[in-house]
Amino acid sequence: MKRREGLSQISLSDSQKKKLKDEIKAFYLDVRGEEIGIIEEMQVLELFEEKMAPIIYNKALEDAKRWFCQMMDNLESDYYALYKNED
Repeated sequence: MKRREGLSQISLSDSQKKKLKDEIKAFYLDVRGEEIGIIEEMQVLELFEEKMAPIIYNKALEDAKRWFCQMMDNLESDYYALYKNED
């Protein structure tokens, strides 16, 4: 069976990046009481994109697979529950 090539990197839209940078800026201000600049926002966002996002993405895939397998198990038992007695 041929394997599909994986995503080389998770890419975000410009609006997603802006939302995340706003969240980063708000976090630093609310939690640490610090105002950070555009360069610091980008550095933190790049850290998440390059190092943390793949880990979270892979975990989400594992969770989705586990859920799918449970649904398939349910499907098989539901299928056999449809059988009628032939007495």
